[in-house]
Order: sequence, then structure tokens, then C-alpha cells
Amino acid sequence: MSVRANYNFPVPYRLGAGRISELNELARSAGMTRLLVVTDEGVKGCPWFPGLIAQLETDFPVSVFSEVHGNPTESDVENGVALARAHRADGVILVGGGSPMDVGKCVALLLQNGGHVFDYEDVGDNWLRAKPELFLPMIAVPTTAGTGSEVGRCSVIKGSDHKKRLIFHPKMQPGWVISDPALTAGLPPRLTAYTGIDAFVHSFEAFLAPGFHPMADGIALEGMRLVKENLPLAVRSGENLDARAKMLLASTMGATAFQKGLGLVHAIAHPLGGHFDVHHGLANAVMLPYCMRFNRSAITGHAERIARHLELDKPGFDSLLAWVLRLRSELFVPHTLKELSGVDAALFEAVAADALVDSSLSTNVIPATQKEIETVLDWAYSGQL
Repeated sequence: MSVRANYNFPVPYRLGAGRISELNELARSAGMTRLLVVTDEGVKGCPWFPGLIAQLETDFPVSVFSEVHGNPTESDVENGVALARAHRADGVILVGGGSPMDVGKCVALLLQNGGHVFDYEDVGDNWLRAKPELFLPMIAVPTTAGTGSEVGRCSVIKGSDHKKRLIFHPKMQPGWVISDPALTAGLPPRLTAYTGIDAFVHSFEAFLAPGFHPMADGIALEGMRLVKENLPLAVRSGENLDARAKMLLASTMGATAFQKGLGLVHAIAHPLGGHFDVHHGLANAVMLPYCMRFNRSAITGHAERIARHLELDKPGFDSLLAWVLRLRSELFVPHTLKELSGVDAALFEAVAADALVDSSLSTNVIPATQKEIETVLDWAYSGQL
């Protein structure tokens, strides 16, 4: 049996196996009459997906948009908007991991507000260009436990220049979530691992981020504990719906906590995805220990608190780093960037330049220069800890 619960924080949230059956009722209550389902080709190929569409079609005209890249692009968004307009959609169902959710949220933003997706980049007051009443209502159905995009207020979209940009508006947070662990049971072990470590990094970096936000800190600590106790189980036994459900919750908690901020891991992971098309969770998983090394002088107290909450032996930075390395090894995460297909160290100067202006870096626990970021990338490429 898996855990089953209803929450109203940070949005109305239904957790539990079989709860996808409630989607039609929820869509009707949200006032939706014509649905655009945004997903990706991987999810579209899952054995349960045709049944989900058939379920929706008993009540609604449905169109499916699945042409979403692993690192979603501005053209993905444009194509999704075009299909939504042709279908005359008045509601968006986001089904999948972070990539289709990020695209779907942008479709909900743009269909009636208009303009180009980068008009709403998270710079200055760009978000004020969008009228809240013109957003399409959204219901999120996560099929991975990592990004937490189902409760996020932004999307990460790659431009033709390979740079990833954050698109932000408070109304980009979906209005409702159905987290059904049965939909995640078929996720391959490696993707389960990579997305799960992404969830851990969200909570980890949020806990480290400067500022007074004890609510985010508490959520982050418990999110990390849920990952520690459940991610290895979910990877080893994909049908363990209790572990899957708790990982879905940990993912949501990480995204809730990182309203406080993120840090160097994400600042580097974003351009690694932009330049080399590295899976976002994998980029975070590889970079985590090297960014911990860079931040060490500023996080010894944080590390001790995290290690105590995770019930590690001899709580402190060294025990936390050792546990991270053991977890990565247990989950078959490559130790270095050199092991990732397509990563070219000759481009690290460009990667570091993009990381330097990534909004995640602004809340790293200590400042970092471009040269220092290049050094961290060199450590990660050669495995220096």
C-alpha cells in the first residue's frame, strides 16, 4: 500500500495510487471544457497513457501535444501554443516530468497573453507584462519525482543560442496536482535516480541559500530525509508505490523550499543542459559534490544540521559528502563530467559565463567568479575532490 493524502499547500494536491481516476472531475470543477494535454514522447509511449486519454475523452474534446525535447526549447513552446490555438483549448493538463510541464505552463501563459516566451523572462518586472486573468487553468500530473515543476512558478526554456532562460509568473504555478505513484512505476532505474537526486539538490540548495526563511528550511530538511529513505528503494524496486509516492512528495517539497533560492549546482547544471543537452537531473547529480567542495567554508554548520537530520554517523561536512558519494555510486551516477556523452571541456569558459548570469547563482551561499566556476567544472571533469 502507498501513502494517500490530500493537501492544500502549496496548491490543492491529491497524492495516492489510483487517484488519476479523479482527473475528469477535477478538470470539470476547474471550468475546463476543451483540453490540451502536454506531455513528451516517452510518456506518450507508456502503456497507461492511451487509457488516460480515453478517460478524458469521455467528457472533453482532447488534443495531445508531445513534441517536447528533454531540454525544452522556444520552438517547443511555439508549437504547443499553435496546437492549443487550433484546438481552442481552455485548459491544460500537464503530464510528465519537468520538460513537458515547463512547456505546458508557457502555453497556458502565452495562448491569451500573446508575445514571445522570452518576453516573460525572469528579469526585472517582465512578469508584469502578463495579465493573470488570461492564463489558462492547469492541472499537473507528475510522472517523475524530481523537478517539482508541478508546483513551480517558473519554466526553464532553451533558446536558439543554447542559453536556458527562466520564465516566471506567480500564475504559472498549476492550480491543482494529482500525484499518482502508479504513473511513475515504469520509470527506468537510472531516470528514477537522476530525477530523485534533482529533488534532493533542490532541498539541499534551498537549505543553504542565504536569508531568513525557517518554513523553507523545515520543508527542505524533511524533503532531504524522504529522498534518503526512499530513493534507493524506488530505484531498486520500481513497483514500490509507497517509496514512489514519498519521492513524489519529496519532489514537491524541494520545489516549494527553493522559493528561498538555489545555488551553484543549478547555476552550472542549466548551461550544461543548454550546451551539451545533458539531462538536468544527471547534471545536478554529477556536479553536487564538486559544488559542495567549493562552498565548504560557508556550509559546515548547515552540513552538520543536515547530517544530523539524515541520522548520519559523525555528523558534519565530511560525513555528508561521504554519504552523497555513496548514494551516487549506489545509483550508478557517473563520477565525472568526462564520462558524459558530448561534454567538451573546451567549452567550459562559455558554460561558466552562462552560469555566472544564471539566477540560481545569486542565492549561492557564497559568491563565485567566472574563473572559480571554470575551476569547479575542471574538478568535475577530472574527478578532483
